[in-house]
Parts: sequence; C-alpha cells; structure tokens
Amino acid sequence: MNEPLSLLELNSRISATVAADASLRDVWVTAETGDVRVSGGHCYLELIEKDEATGRPLARLRAIIWASQYARIATEFVAGTGQQLVSDIKVMVRVTVNFHPAFGLSAVITAINPEFTCGDLIRRRRMMIQRLTDEGIIDMNRTLEWSDTPWRVAVISAAGAAGYGDFMTHLYTNPSRLRFSTTLFPAVMQGENAPASIIEALELVAGQADEFDCVVIIRGGGATGDLASFDNYDLAANVAQFPLPVIVGIGHERDVTILDYVAAVRVKTPTAAAEWLIGRMEAALAKVRDVAAEIFRAATTRVSGGLQQLAYYQGLLPSLVIGRVDRARLALSSTGQDALSRSAENILRRHRDRLEAAAQLIGALSPQAVLRRGYSISRVGGRAITDPSALSEGDVVETRLACGSFSSKVISKQ
Repeated sequence: MNEPLSLLELNSRISATVAADASLRDVWVTAETGDVRVSGGHCYLELIEKDEATGRPLARLRAIIWASQYARIATEFVAGTGQQLVSDIKVMVRVTVNFHPAFGLSAVITAINPEFTCGDLIRRRRMMIQRLTDEGIIDMNRTLEWSDTPWRVAVISAAGAAGYGDFMTHLYTNPSRLRFSTTLFPAVMQGENAPASIIEALELVAGQADEFDCVVIIRGGGATGDLASFDNYDLAANVAQFPLPVIVGIGHERDVTILDYVAAVRVKTPTAAAEWLIGRMEAALAKVRDVAAEIFRAATTRVSGGLQQLAYYQGLLPSLVIGRVDRARLALSSTGQDALSRSAENILRRHRDRLEAAAQLIGALSPQAVLRRGYSISRVGGRAITDPSALSEGDVVETRLACGSFSSKVISKQ
C-alpha cells in the first residue's frame, strides 16, 4: 500500500492539475445565477444548471467576481440588459477555474455577455405571454367595460414616491375642475418583493371593488433594471383577471413590462395616467353639455311656437266676433226684435266670456307674467345662465325682473 497523502497534499495536487489545464482558463459557460451577494466590493454567487423539465439542479459551482473588476462588469451588464446582476437569471460568463486547497473549487468570472441575458429575458417574457394566452386570460382585463365617469380611483404606488405625487398633482389641478376621489394602497414598487406587495394591494382593492371605478398602478422613472420585478407571471395573471379596469403607468416611454400586455390601458408615465382619466371625464362632460344644449333648443322652439300661436289667436278672435255680430244683424230682418236682442245678448255674453278667458290665458302665458310671479332671468355676457358651474368668481351677472333689472357680481357659488 502506498504512503497515504494528507488532505492538503491531495488538494494541492488537484490545484496544480487544475492550474495546469489550459482548457479551464478563460472559458465561456452558460448557467443560471443563484445566491448573488456583494461583500467588501467582491460579488459572490453560484452558477447553477437545472433540468429544463423538472427544475432540479444538475450542476453547481461557486463563483466570484473580484472587486477590481466587479464595478466594470456590473456597469456593462446593466447597460446591456437594463437590470442588475441578481439571482435566478440566465448568464453567459467567462471564467477561469480555480481550486484552492482550503476553499475548494470555484470559478473566477472575468466577463459577462449581456446579449445572452437580454435574449433570455425576452424569451421568458414571450413564454409568459404565451402561457397567459393559452390560459385564456391575457385579454380579460382589456375587455372590461369602462364607466363613462371613472372618478373613483384606487391607486397602487409607493407612498411618497415622486411618480405618485406627479399623478395626484396633475389629477387634482385639471383645467376643467373635474372632481376625482382617490385612495392610495401602498406597495413596494422595486426589488424582488415588489410583485408580492402589489398582488397584496390588488387583493385589498378587490375586497372593496364596488367602491371604485378603476385601478391605477404607477411608478416613476428610474433605472431600467429597477423595472425587472414587473416581468412576473403571478403579477401579470392577477392584473389580467382583476375585476376592475387597470391602468398601468410605469417608467418611461421606452420601458415595457409584461403588465403592458394585460392591463386595460397602458400609458407611458404616472402623469399620462392622470391625463387619460381627465380626458375620459371631459368626454363625458361634453356629452352632458350637448344633451343640455339640445334640450334648451327644443324648449326654446316650443315656447316660441306657442307665443306665435297665441298672437295669431289674439288677432283672430276679434274678427270672429265681428263676423258673428254681422250675421246676427242680417237675421234681425226675419225674426222678432226682442228675441233677436236676447239672442244677440246671449251670444255676445258667451263670446265676451270666451274673450276674457282667452285674454287671461294669454296674460298668464306671457313672459312678463312669469316675471311678475317672482321669477327672473340672469345673464352673463348676454348668455342666460342655467347652471352655476358656468359662473366664475368675479363674473358680473345682469338680472331681469318684472319691473326692471340690476347687476351683481359673483362672490361664491354652490
């Protein structure tokens, strides 16, 4: 039997063998990252290969990026992929295998190919889209019916975030002075905890869905990599199946996440989400104004026609009476004077009663009579005012009464 080796001697021989093998230096390897952490400027992680069908690990290798190169590699990776180097992403890394007698086998990473990871991210998003499509839920939220006036808004955002502030300022200072009611459901909007936090907020909104018309999920701009957490299947499935229409305003115009494919409305920024809601409300307000104008025109036409008819009958009635009297005079020659007189008096009395009733009706329906009953007409700039929303503080109002008119200035309105 050969003389036994100490463990140090065995590991030293392995170390020398590994160091002497040129095929283990500067070799490109594809794997998935795990347990990524930064300490002392160095980045420590695991490289893992998993079975595609079961997800079971087939191989593992400890790896490190030394501080002297980590800053450069991390910057290039973010620029190329739009996200940080984190766990559970596919990478192509250039490594040199090292075996240390005390610390065992490891790989020193000297470069990462961002194009490989970027392609994998796109592939994963396509897989999520296909899964949502196969499950028949990808279009569910987009096909929900919108309220004509979506003024009750549930907002999911980080409390105190700049994007949330921009959204609220724009919504509540709209030039049309439209009224909105908003309720904030705070959530984490960045990092690995973001999907679970947003799903929890959605569940809270769903519990009181009758109190809202829609949901707005907003996050302001920032590094593109900060938005990687929104490319999450569970979050996308929740948004797709949510019972209220969802507006997504995340990041910048160039930023796209899986939520953009499932939400009822996708806008580029939180401010754009506010603009969309304001536009929807302004469109509803325009319809109401059109209906009001049509009613006013119809009423004006009806009143004008009535006045014309009254004027016609007012001119016609005297001629009818005169004609009737003339015919009665002609009949006097063939009838008794007394009987004719009584008949004429009766006829004249009936016509006089009718004339008086007609005169009373004409007087009651005249505009002047309406004014005498205590009503008035108020105008601004010659235009009749029927709704206080058309007035602004400081407007001069001219009011017409039965016996004159006066002017007043708007101090406040209700």
